[in-house]
Amino acid sequence: MRLLGLLAAYLIGAIPVGYVVARLRGGGDIRRAGSGSIGATNVLRTLGKGPAIATMLGDIVKGFAAVSVARAADASPAWAAAGAVLAIIGNCWPVFLRFHGGKGVATGFGAFLALAPWATGPAALVWVIVVATFRYVSLGSMMACLCLPLGVAVLGYPWAYTAAALAAAIIIIYRHRENIERLLGGSESRLGQRAPSA
Repeated sequence: MRLLGLLAAYLIGAIPVGYVVARLRGGGDIRRAGSGSIGATNVLRTLGKGPAIATMLGDIVKGFAAVSVARAADASPAWAAAGAVLAIIGNCWPVFLRFHGGKGVATGFGAFLALAPWATGPAALVWVIVVATFRYVSLGSMMACLCLPLGVAVLGYPWAYTAAALAAAIIIIYRHRENIERLLGGSESRLGQRAPSA
């Protein structure tokens, strides 16, 4: 039963919200547009605000739901923390799209909204400040996920939650490795600009 809960957390995380939204919107395969990501930022740049908002909300909800399912299978902190990490892994490497997914930011936010809600506020604030200042969504996302483990630890959540936040930060930064190269090279798209071709 407990293992089924973790499997369910992965499968929920693997639901390709951006891909489905793009298909329903008539935009075809979102992986063949813009940056090739199925996340909200690429949906925004290729299809507009409405589909992007739907994608972001869907990813947040599935992250929250994945942790809730894992916690229902086993109430221990370690199990819920594992559910959060697996939801992010599912989003980044979804079995439904041959493991070609998003970058885990919105799903991670939803997962930690369920796991360590008070720690998500400061991380979200960092995201807003960085994006508003520099207009790089990728930079804001990476800075926010780096702040999350610190917030989880300082606020006294179980050690397993801190470990999960560290794992989430590593995964998300790894998924942004191409963005890091573009940031260093000065070619990263700012918010409001078209994404580089996949």
